[in-house]
Amino acid sequence: MNQPVYPRTRAQRAAAPLGLPDPGSDAAAHSARLSALLRREMDGNGGAISFARFMEMALYAPGLGYYSGGSRKFGAEGDFVTAPEISPLFSRCIARQAHQVLEVLGDDGVIVEAGAGSGVMAAEVLLELERLNGLPRSYFILELSAELRERQRATLQCSAAHLLERVEWLDTQPQSPLRGVVLANELLDAMPVHLFRVGEHGAEELFVTYDEDGFHWRCAPVSNRPLEERLQRITSSLPDGYQSEIGLAAERWLHTVGTLLEEGVILLIDYGFPEHEFYHPQRNGGTLMCHYRHRAHPDPLILPGLQDITCHVNFTALAETATAAGLELYGYTTQAHFLLATGLEQALREMPDGLPDRLRLSQQVRTLTMPQEMGELFKVMAVGRGLAEIPLQGFMLRDLRGKL
Repeated sequence: MNQPVYPRTRAQRAAAPLGLPDPGSDAAAHSARLSALLRREMDGNGGAISFARFMEMALYAPGLGYYSGGSRKFGAEGDFVTAPEISPLFSRCIARQAHQVLEVLGDDGVIVEAGAGSGVMAAEVLLELERLNGLPRSYFILELSAELRERQRATLQCSAAHLLERVEWLDTQPQSPLRGVVLANELLDAMPVHLFRVGEHGAEELFVTYDEDGFHWRCAPVSNRPLEERLQRITSSLPDGYQSEIGLAAERWLHTVGTLLEEGVILLIDYGFPEHEFYHPQRNGGTLMCHYRHRAHPDPLILPGLQDITCHVNFTALAETATAAGLELYGYTTQAHFLLATGLEQALREMPDGLPDRLRLSQQVRTLTMPQEMGELFKVMAVGRGLAEIPLQGFMLRDLRGKL
């Protein structure tokens, strides 16, 4: 078979050595526009920017970033598949946990979903809550991307049109106190992270610069005091050459939402580890990963605007952030144990009996729960306020808070 010919553009040249699909001329031109914007940002900051700023622009620059552009990101036609796209059973289990909280809060309880992706989870959660006679007063979707908003609206119109009147889109964090459930599924892994590397003279931060061949790394002193303080805490036992990430943006997001939560629960679902596992000496290359058309690779400096950039979550840091915001840690467990505790097996039994559907659903359950799939790597954490006396259903089977 003839190998594809990669023509002139930098994005197309960068994809070839990693065996990635040719982005095509239109996508490559889009990436070139974002690259020009990144270079102007670097020129205005002494020739380099922190990787956190690079990642922020690569993912969220208005009209050009990966999540603010118009390409399809979720599902079989996109770059990756999330749990709600894998199976409706996932969202039904999330809905059952939300239902328990909303029953306690009463009629004015709401749901806020931050970063709703394709809208599949919102539709399934609403339908399951309707079946349980527990619909929230409102279902807010916090979504910055106009293109994703329209996709979410279309999904809801197709799957749950009669419930669409309960849905309201937000482009900023709610400004008034919240009573309800905040859902964040695979949200924090896509928030900007700082990169660091341990050298013989201590930890340095990784910045991004450029020349005529593209973007490159540059080590320099740490750029801010919170980052410096965190590095002092975690790097004392790490070997020279160790490289990893610190997710200050995710912590800031949780602190902001936590201060708004008057009563209720914030449910965080993502892949990650407690801090002692996150910064294990043998995990010396960090967890940063890129996704492009269902191919994973480790180079975040190529294909800006065309690929997702993600990082695993440090759940210990999130628990500490929640405590600092006055929240309580209600539970921490694996995705598998959370789904089983919230009725995954019952939800499976309630699905259609036809053999092809049953086989497909069984495969979906394996993907969601098996250790070698999503079951162990993905974790679920609940933090909140005012519900300490209510043991949350999702953490009754196995609670791992002691491992944080």
